[in-house]
Amino acid sequence: MRYDVIVVGGGPAGLSAALVLGRQRRRVLVVDGGRPRNTPAAEMHMYLSRDGFPPARLLELGREELAAYPSVEIRQGLVRAARGKKEDFEVELADGTVERARRLVLATGQVDEPYPIEGLAERFGRSVFHCPFCHGWETRDMSLAVLTREPMEAMLALYVADRFSDDVVLCTHGPLDLPDEVAAKLDERGVRMVDTPVTKVTGEVGALELHFADGTTLVRDAVYHRAPTRQHSTPAAELGCEIQDDGTVRVNELQETTVPGVAAVGDTAKLPAVPDAVTLVSLGAADGVRAAVWMESDLFRADLGITPA
Repeated sequence: MRYDVIVVGGGPAGLSAALVLGRQRRRVLVVDGGRPRNTPAAEMHMYLSRDGFPPARLLELGREELAAYPSVEIRQGLVRAARGKKEDFEVELADGTVERARRLVLATGQVDEPYPIEGLAERFGRSVFHCPFCHGWETRDMSLAVLTREPMEAMLALYVADRFSDDVVLCTHGPLDLPDEVAAKLDERGVRMVDTPVTKVTGEVGALELHFADGTTLVRDAVYHRAPTRQHSTPAAELGCEIQDDGTVRVNELQETTVPGVAAVGDTAKLPAVPDAVTLVSLGAADGVRAAVWMESDLFRADLGITPA
């Protein structure tokens, strides 16, 4: 059997794409690895009517809604490889199964890789946060630390000091040369810098403790750390999609990749003009809807034998 569309990834972006296509009576297979990026988070924010809602519950409800559309199948599994071209793609699953589709939607997301500091990864998403849009309100008026080795990430310390706290410490995990303008603003805002390497993080929200290589410690209510990221899986690269310098898949305004018939959605992809891949659940869902609407249009024209305008 050949599906109209295979969606690789069952997060908000992938399920939203499947919902649109299922409502248009397309045969859709969603392959879900079951490891969403926001698994550690207890709440999601800035999704209208669902602010503070458990992200795992959102996906559960999404799968329940998709059950109403008999042409949509959700299968637990991992994609091992992807190949082919428009109208004839093949997706190989980890169990050896090979499925075919006319179009592909890549909704595989990214993986956060916190610095290799003892205790940091275990707290990521629970008391060590990556995004002040997602967690700033909950950490308002707390004592905060920002942990980064990237000079321009010092702007994150300035941001949380401006919006959410009068007590912010920038921990650079070693000496760090900052632009003079940024350093001056940090001093002006009263943001102290600690450049001694961090060796361990202990405690939880309200009583986190950063341990430094010189034996000193710093007690904070919460920590911000924009961890490096990588693509969750490899289908985009295997298919020949253009990968941008920051590791995201290049897409256009219709969420189309540089490979005809392949769309990419959520934080796995972004427009070249956008500085960073935004990780909000609401935007991921919107990407999925946008990709599916235009993919349906493309499928319809192909069925009629009409060349797209």
